[in-house]
Amino acid sequence: MFEAFTPSPFLIFVIAAVVVALILVSAAVKTVPQASEWTVERFGRYTRTLRPGLHLIMPFIDRVGTKLSMRETVLDIPSQDVITLDNATVSADGVTFFQVMDAAKAAYEVSDLMQAITALSMTNIRSVIGGMPLDDVLSRRDDINEKLLRVIDHATNPWGVKVTRVEIKDLAPPRDLTNAMNQQMMAERQKRAEILQAEGEKQAAILRSEGEKASQILEAEGRKEAAFRDAEARERAAEAEGKATTMVSGAIAGGDIQAINYFVAQRYAEALEKIASAENQKVIMMPLEASSLIGSIAGIGELAKSAFGNDAGGGSGGGMPPRTPTPRSTPPAPPSDSGPWS
Repeated sequence: MFEAFTPSPFLIFVIAAVVVALILVSAAVKTVPQASEWTVERFGRYTRTLRPGLHLIMPFIDRVGTKLSMRETVLDIPSQDVITLDNATVSADGVTFFQVMDAAKAAYEVSDLMQAITALSMTNIRSVIGGMPLDDVLSRRDDINEKLLRVIDHATNPWGVKVTRVEIKDLAPPRDLTNAMNQQMMAERQKRAEILQAEGEKQAAILRSEGEKASQILEAEGRKEAAFRDAEARERAAEAEGKATTMVSGAIAGGDIQAINYFVAQRYAEALEKIASAENQKVIMMPLEASSLIGSIAGIGELAKSAFGNDAGGGSGGGMPPRTPTPRSTPPAPPSDSGPWS
């Protein structure tokens, strides 16, 4: 029913031409993605670098050599055992961040870029950590990172690579060394605690001493003030006694017999006070005549009246003129034989 279709030679030629054209176009047209660069080789020799976008190359003559990412790349550095300056062994690993700046150098200056950066990083980690004591290695990680960045970036510069950061990820001393460090830390903290406690006790003792000193000073000042006031009181009493004695002596010199009763009454009262205040004598069993004491006190009253009378009528002169004694009745009789007058 159906006749077999036999293509003509022209149709075969057209089809073959189309296929060849498609192959040539696919070989000549290259689309480079963003953040990537490709190198172009002509007969095995580098000629140029293709930037992101659409490009044409000579098919079967030019070919794409190496496809490189221009983004920043993170490279893990394997863990390795490192001996420090003081012969302590620590396990260290890290990460390296780098970015390809020149695709041609990165493709043709080093055979395996990733392996080269890894080996370079491991070597410099051993070099930097091996030149530092263990305490500095554990406490100065930023300094280690800075040294590694400077050295690795300088070494990879001919490869068209920019190392942006190198970080030590982990530092692990041996277990026995970690236990010793923990004991050392505990001892140091105990030492600081004892020092702080001793300083606190010292400060407390100083404050107590200063308080006692201030208290003693205040107490001494109080005793000084009390002694001054007592001396002043005794001075006033002595002045008053001196004035009284002067007045009585003046009255006696003026012929007033009642003035003698002042001294007699004073001594009589003092004697009674001593007898009453004795520790081994609380009950006085002796016939004391109260009338004698009352008479003496009456004599003192008469003397005071005489003195005040002279002050009232003396005027404003320099001294008090002697007073003419007034005739009086017979002085009071002395006490009986049982009293102090005996």
